[in-house]
Amino acid sequence: MKAYDAELRRDRARGALAVTGVVLGVLILGFFRVQVLRSSAYVLESESNRLRALAVPAPRGAVFDRSGRIIADNVPGYAISLLPAPADSLRATLERLAPHLSLTRGRIEAIRANARRYPHQPVLVDGDASFDEVSAVEERRAEFPGILMEMRPKRRYVAGPVTAHVTGYVSEVSDAELARSEFQGYSPGQIVGKDAVERQYESRLQGRPGVRYVEVDVLGRIVGAFRPRPDVPAVPGGDLHLNLDLELHEWIDRIFPDSMRGAVVALNVEDGGVLALYSSPSFDPNAFVGGIDPDRWGALNTDPARPLLNRAANGVYPPGSTWKLATAGIALARGVVRPDETMAIPCRGGIQFGNRYFRCWRPEGHGYLSLVDAIRHSCDVYFYQLGLKIGLEALLEDGNRLGFGRRTGIDLPSEASGIFPPDVGYWLRRFGYRSTPAEVLSMAIGQGPNAQTPLKMAEFFLALARDGSAPAPRLVASDSVLRDFRLELTPDQLTLLREGIRRVVAPGGTAYLSSLEHWDLMGKTGTSQNAQDPERDHAWFVGIAGPRGGSPEIVVSAIVEFGESGSGTAAPLVAKTADFYLRRKHGIPVDTIQTLGEHLRAGRRAPWAAWD
Repeated sequence: MKAYDAELRRDRARGALAVTGVVLGVLILGFFRVQVLRSSAYVLESESNRLRALAVPAPRGAVFDRSGRIIADNVPGYAISLLPAPADSLRATLERLAPHLSLTRGRIEAIRANARRYPHQPVLVDGDASFDEVSAVEERRAEFPGILMEMRPKRRYVAGPVTAHVTGYVSEVSDAELARSEFQGYSPGQIVGKDAVERQYESRLQGRPGVRYVEVDVLGRIVGAFRPRPDVPAVPGGDLHLNLDLELHEWIDRIFPDSMRGAVVALNVEDGGVLALYSSPSFDPNAFVGGIDPDRWGALNTDPARPLLNRAANGVYPPGSTWKLATAGIALARGVVRPDETMAIPCRGGIQFGNRYFRCWRPEGHGYLSLVDAIRHSCDVYFYQLGLKIGLEALLEDGNRLGFGRRTGIDLPSEASGIFPPDVGYWLRRFGYRSTPAEVLSMAIGQGPNAQTPLKMAEFFLALARDGSAPAPRLVASDSVLRDFRLELTPDQLTLLREGIRRVVAPGGTAYLSSLEHWDLMGKTGTSQNAQDPERDHAWFVGIAGPRGGSPEIVVSAIVEFGESGSGTAAPLVAKTADFYLRRKHGIPVDTIQTLGEHLRAGRRAPWAAWD
């Protein structure tokens, strides 16, 4: 019996030993698997739990004017973000942050929506936090786990609203933009150019973001840099040098009629460089830095004055009498008029055609005129008859050849095409009736279905100031081959047209009171009908200026909405713009009283007034 019990104990001991051996084997295998086979994976998982890769924004390239003055650059700014966290935790943190950062309910919901779309990315709370806001949060850092406060380059627009339609503005990249191929490699929250130069030259200005690695604790709080992984430095964006003259822009903003809408374009005659591209009213692009308040954005978009509209490149208006130069050029090129030729019917205040009486702007009429004097006095009756001699089909053909239905090709992301009928069938397609020969009377004086941008009219007069051709206007100098605007006119014909617009600013001309002391100013007034308010016309003037006896150096186009008189409102604006630019260029002190009209009103003697 004792021998049996001893054997039983031995069997039990052997069983226990076998079980123990199996358990130890399993444990050893598990330890080997964890510590040897999967050690790298666990190390990586451990690091990922305490490691955060944070984007380091690259400073955008600065934007300079033609003389090196800063238009847009970067200053130190503060951004507040939250690291990825569960939705409830994120919401609670935002609720506690709200009183310190003035977060509205709408802003909180927008932040939460961004966090849901990109759950593994830090979510931006405030891209332009003030020092006081940062200080308030820093004092309570223990209350806000997962908060990230960092200094970032902040975009600054030195001239603010004065150059807003040239610079554009920056803001966070949108979901729609991230889906486009041109934004491949961009990440949520990244700042990008949204309009004008900032958008056009985004790839040059953007730079390449860097990466820095930080270590976080179990609560998601940053405890320091993660030394095992070196940071990747950001690469700053490239600078941009514009043809723009910032001082001229500031001058135009100073002299533009107060509280009125319109635009001024100035081009360098030598190369077509854009010296000014001014639009009024404007907006402050600095308000968009770090994200614009939704209420402010809504106000800008619903403002009836449309401050976001770049009227210089995207505003289209009937060109009025400024287009009479195109009619004259087409007639000369086709040989349907001689320089000294008068029309069959003298101007007696209007002309009968069919069952309609077409009036001239001067009720008492102009009598018999040559082409040059018809331009000088802007005689509608002369150009009605000139349009009939050309014919509607030929006028449309040449107008389209000159590009009045196309964009200029300026280096901006958006530019409006001119409105100009492609053929005589346009009236049937657009208005439901067939065109008649009478349509050419309105077209010949810049009315009817003819609307152009101030930029387009500046390009046309640039060709008149040169040899009949004009390069595409450029904000940034380019070596690429650009389409030229070209008039099919001989040198003598160009000289004739220049003489006509020179007499516009000479004694007896419609813009004589805008003549200047030092410079040869020539140009064309225009008063165009306004469909919104037929009782209040738009005022145009497009001018060419340079030293007396020398070559033209600047072309200026201006429109003032509801300005009513081209000679009284737009012409002085163009004259003073050209005078300011040329005085600075040739070292003559700038006088605030510049035009003949201003001299007369101030009781000054104007010795150049009898130069014609």
